[in-house]
Amino acid sequence: MTSQAYLSALFSLDNRVALVTGGSSGIGRAVAGALARAGASVVVLARKEAELAATVDGLTADGCRAAWVGADLGTRDGVRAAAEEAVQAFGEPDILVNSAGINLRPPLGELTEDVWDTTLAVNLEAPFLLGQRFGPGMAERGYGRIIHITSQQAHRAFVQSGAYGVSKGGLESLARSQAEAWSPYGVTCNTLVPGFVMTPLNARLANDPEKVEALAARTMVGRNGLAEDFEGAAVFLASRAAAYVTGQSIFVDGGLSVH
Repeated sequence: MTSQAYLSALFSLDNRVALVTGGSSGIGRAVAGALARAGASVVVLARKEAELAATVDGLTADGCRAAWVGADLGTRDGVRAAAEEAVQAFGEPDILVNSAGINLRPPLGELTEDVWDTTLAVNLEAPFLLGQRFGPGMAERGYGRIIHITSQQAHRAFVQSGAYGVSKGGLESLARSQAEAWSPYGVTCNTLVPGFVMTPLNARLANDPEKVEALAARTMVGRNGLAEDFEGAAVFLASRAAAYVTGQSIFVDGGLSVH
């Protein structure tokens, strides 16, 4: 067997279907592109239709199979409607990536119930509902991959974690519960934990050069993250190669968490 054939058998996502929420920008867009170029048929789901269309146009121009669904994940009805629309493109997904997130982080003393409810709805409840919709089907078919994008705030409090940190901590616990429920049937459930990544979600911090420099200095590699840093880890977790990896939080953070 050639090295190319071996690697293809280990990491190829040919004949797989992936659904990526938040797939039109930032980490979600990079992950959607990586899964598509690894062979999966990818549906990207987000709010902004122009960004969705641009993402899919770029993938199809590269010869990938891709489609998009515009949706608001802030309500249960919105999540359920988006899930049903998503399966119309390529069928039931084998891979679910929850990358959509909302980043409202006022100081805890100023945190309103509206901000709390909105943050938990998008960052935690939507992944739960999508897991409930697609996880059992994956288990029945004997193959599935659920990947959540979480945050350093799931593990430590800094830069006003507030409701955002709570939502991401809950998402990591959700991954472990999903792993317990479905991994005996071939469905792995894991999280990727970013450090500070230069994406639109972090625009507020990115506009403060001193904070950006300070965060880069906290890493071991001397720089902040880029969306493309998550491509390899996502393909690995989505592939056959990661069949024995489940319930784990994998840090993709340049060593920030251990420095």
